[in-house]
Amino acid sequence: MKSARPRISLSQHPDKGAAKPRIQQARPASGTERKPDLAPADRKLLLLNKPYMVLCQFTDEAGRETLKDYISEPGIYAAGRLDRDSEGLLLLTNDGKLQARLTQPGEKTPKTYWVQVEGVPSEAALASLRAGVELNDGMTLPAGARIMAEPDVWPRNPPIRERKEIPTCWLEIKIVEGRNRQVRRMTAHIGHPTLRLIRYAIGDWNLDDLTPGQSRALPVPELAALSRANTSRANASRRDGQGTPDRTVKSTANNKIDDKLRNQNRPKATRDAAGATPHSRPHGAERGLASSHTAKPADGKPRSAGRGTARRPARNGNDQS
Repeated sequence: MKSARPRISLSQHPDKGAAKPRIQQARPASGTERKPDLAPADRKLLLLNKPYMVLCQFTDEAGRETLKDYISEPGIYAAGRLDRDSEGLLLLTNDGKLQARLTQPGEKTPKTYWVQVEGVPSEAALASLRAGVELNDGMTLPAGARIMAEPDVWPRNPPIRERKEIPTCWLEIKIVEGRNRQVRRMTAHIGHPTLRLIRYAIGDWNLDDLTPGQSRALPVPELAALSRANTSRANASRRDGQGTPDRTVKSTANNKIDDKLRNQNRPKATRDAAGATPHSRPHGAERGLASSHTAKPADGKPRSAGRGTARRPARNGNDQS
């Protein structure tokens, strides 16, 4: 026995030209809610002297040393990265906005590195670093580069590879970028491979009084001062025309557009009384033709100018109206 098919009336079929109604699908709940901003007293910023061969993360499946071996503060994360085979200053914070402020390229936060390289670079090689060099991912921004005296730093374990016939020297390099292994690639580009790399400073913070593996919490007043300084810098950029555009100019333009649209929707007689719009057709005088307001026919009777078109010729006094 065949199953009964439901009858469908013709009225249930939509017209071919009719638009199909959109079905609003409910978005699945993300399960994560936006975290409220931290109060100034709850913000934390730690300065860590990252030791050599320590991963810049808190977990590692291979069992290598990580930040967890040196930082016990919960809910805190690195603001930026430092290669495993590099040493020096690392900033950690529990404030996501502060983390973005410290790492985003637009801030151009200067970073200072002490770099031990093979050989002694010439002044021409240092000048090329200052001007910017071409790497496989593009030109670097201008940097600071100079030969410095050997710093009084801790010995590295294991020590660097040294060759008796090739001398070494220390460079101070300052950059505002954060590309992958950028400083190492810059020194290799000028023919002086990096043997040891220590990040000494990020902005106004440095490694002074920090031994490898030691960290220091930044007091809250210093962190609040950082927030005020960044806010002042952003306001200064807006005043100089680098921030958001002036809303007054945008509002004036919008008002002009609204007035134009309202005028187009008004009856023609009303528009003629208020003045012709840019889209209205000009009258005879405006088109260079003789106007009925400036010249009268020979019989003295006024003639209508029509609806903006050329006037019909007079009927030589035979007008019966």
